[in-house]
Amino acid sequence: MEKNWLKSYPEGVPSEINPDQYNSLVEMFEETVGKYGDKTAFINLMTPMSYVELDKKSRDFAAYLQNGLGLKQGDRVAVMMPNLLQYPVAVFGILRAGLVVVNVNPLYTARELQHQLTDSGAQVILICANFAATLQEALPKTPVKHIIITELADLCPQPKRLLFNLMIKHVKKMVPAYYLPGAKKLNAVLATGARLPLNKPKIKNSDLAFLQYTGGTTGLSKGAMLTHRNVISNILQVKALAGAAMTDKEVLVTALPLYHVFALVASVMFFMVGGTNILITNPRDPEMFIKVIKDAAFTAMIGVNTLFNSLMNSPSFKQVNLSRLRFTLSGGMATQPSVADRWQKETGCLILEGYGLTETSPVVSLNPPDTKSFTGTVGLPVPSLEVSIRDEEGRELGINEPGEICVRGPNAMKGYWQRPDESKKVLTADGWLLTGDVGQIEDDGRLRIVDRKKDMILVSGFNVYPNEVENVIAAHPGVLEVAVIGVPADATGEAVKAYVVKKDAGLSEKDVIDHCRKQLTAYKVPRIVEFRSDLPKSNVGKILRKELRAELEKPKSAEKQAATATA
Repeated sequence: MEKNWLKSYPEGVPSEINPDQYNSLVEMFEETVGKYGDKTAFINLMTPMSYVELDKKSRDFAAYLQNGLGLKQGDRVAVMMPNLLQYPVAVFGILRAGLVVVNVNPLYTARELQHQLTDSGAQVILICANFAATLQEALPKTPVKHIIITELADLCPQPKRLLFNLMIKHVKKMVPAYYLPGAKKLNAVLATGARLPLNKPKIKNSDLAFLQYTGGTTGLSKGAMLTHRNVISNILQVKALAGAAMTDKEVLVTALPLYHVFALVASVMFFMVGGTNILITNPRDPEMFIKVIKDAAFTAMIGVNTLFNSLMNSPSFKQVNLSRLRFTLSGGMATQPSVADRWQKETGCLILEGYGLTETSPVVSLNPPDTKSFTGTVGLPVPSLEVSIRDEEGRELGINEPGEICVRGPNAMKGYWQRPDESKKVLTADGWLLTGDVGQIEDDGRLRIVDRKKDMILVSGFNVYPNEVENVIAAHPGVLEVAVIGVPADATGEAVKAYVVKKDAGLSEKDVIDHCRKQLTAYKVPRIVEFRSDLPKSNVGKILRKELRAELEKPKSAEKQAATATA
């Protein structure tokens, strides 16, 4: 497809980036810390960390992993925590040791955690104490040999560290009891690492940097293999399209979790230009969130539709100093026009919506900073990326013709970890990634999302795959059959709805939901359970989710017809 989007690039934006500009993310990191030194890189729990401090702590963590635990280049290390100062220390430390980061959602249940640790082959996990009880349950069936535990305020100065950690544990009761004999404390690990040498590994940009897990249509999550080159490319691509307007005075509010690759890449991009990242540990508490940011004089924020809506519905939001806000980046789920309009009126800042996938490290397209109004599109494809819109037979379509979005570029993943068959389903022999999403390229080159993967449910920006939820529900002894779809929800964009055929006549909606809560992260748990005598099936017995979705559309169609007839 002709790259008609290039004509819409702001002046000075190149059509291509050099994906081989750096040999590794480590080289990029070292260049950045050398340039910005004593400037503040990250702030969390009202505690700043300079570029130099991050350099020192990540080096000590790397030395411990490498020479304290004897890990070899390419070994996997899991990180399971919310946004804390410990996160960049861990990520850059793991990379500097020549190891692979396995990002883990801290809200995972034991079942979900067990699968990811086992599948990745992670030998080490760094985990926040708040979630250690989950690890205790999952641990026996995993290959994990070493556990490092951190408490929320471990990298804060005394006495704040002691007082805050005590309050979290004993007053707020946010740390369930756990028993993990042999586990090491992070601060002790860093102290040990400071006394050990770091043997600088020879890292190639083709080496793995991250195993970034995404939902699997079989119910099992898959690890997208993101190389150093993949992630470097996407940082440079986004920086080229959006970063020309950025300076070393930027202050980014990172409310999305760093285990989400969009937040991670955005955070690193701001880090590269000498900016400061304010890490929000619990964005679900809008009042505390606002307390943290109200006097921060931040210039940028990344979030999702539900977050922006939640903030604006808080009375305290009017107290926030928005005088320097210039960038609001939205990804992960569609931004509702009403929310975008209200945000611009209340903040004076346009929401710049983008599109991406875990498999593309993640950004495919983005509305550049010179965008004048909310477009409803997901912006322009980033430099060095090819986009092809194709029909079901694989034929390329033209401008304004909707079809499957296919992309090819240096940010596209290497494949799925130990899943060659799954990789072949989405990666063609000539390097095209089949996204499964339906969209079109418009006259000005902007990409518009028409539809998504039919079965995937998007709850507050997080992917929920029906098969996983169905597998859990089907395991209940009172369930005969089950089908799961997404339904519209004001608060979260979509919510999970389960259609259940009973085996046990006494089965209730509460029984199903309680069962799911024990096995699934909260956003995956059905909000609605509807019992039926049977479910729609194909002639070979396959349950037809599309028929259930069609039922939801019928009332809308009837309303439209009635309105047309009246008119």
